[in-house]
Amino acid sequence: MAASSGLFSAFSTVQTALFLKSSSSSSVRLPGNLRVATFAGSARPATTEPKKREPRGIMKPGRVSPEMQAFLGGLPEIPRTQALKFIWAHIKQHNLQDPEDKKVIICDDKLKKIFGGRDRVGFLEIAGLISPHFLK
Repeated sequence: MAASSGLFSAFSTVQTALFLKSSSSSSVRLPGNLRVATFAGSARPATTEPKKREPRGIMKPGRVSPEMQAFLGGLPEIPRTQALKFIWAHIKQHNLQDPEDKKVIICDDKLKKIFGGRDRVGFLEIAGLISPHFLK
């Protein structure tokens, strides 16, 4: 019982020492030659709001061609990621995936305008086929 109460007092001393210790030393000496490492606080004050950076790359809205605008419902600018979401929503809504091979898209009239008149498109080709519709 004596060992356990000594152990408890050592841990309670550690907690007290950590809360009371405010210097930047690397350790605190406790009774019985025990040392406990402490960590110095950050010298930089915490910011309440992180800075928002402008989207870059495929997340940056870009101007689109008239064909793509017609497909997207008249949106003049949209990020590539959002355009792909619109296309996939259209594919799923109209059940345009080939039932035997889900990686192949069977194009309807709206998709043919975007994909250069192709009847069937592989799902990995979609990103490449919409690239010409994003104007510089």
